[in-house]
Amino acid sequence: MKASAKFQRMSPRKARLVTDLITGKSAEEAISILEHLPKGSAITIGRVVRSAVANAENNFNLTLENLYVKNAIANEGPRMKRVWYRGRGRRDLKVHRMAHLEVVLDERGS
Repeated sequence: MKASAKFQRMSPRKARLVTDLITGKSAEEAISILEHLPKGSAITIGRVVRSAVANAENNFNLTLENLYVKNAIANEGPRMKRVWYRGRGRRDLKVHRMAHLEVVLDERGS
């Protein structure tokens, strides 16, 4: 049971702080942690966890109480490069990073 969200406008390094926090926790606990976490990526990762839970319930007839977060990954996606104009005719490059998020759930006791 897994769910993913690709091309999310967040830094993968900052998203990994959140994914490391929920890995190994039960699905209910992970959802409650993500609801109250003051990180920008917590909302998006919470949506992915809820989607994985819905996939497990609909496709495999599992219940939320038996599920735990087996693996949560935030990989690097493509980078958007934009020009940032500076003084004296110079310019810098602004790099907007993207993340590919993936959450894998498994059943406890299996």
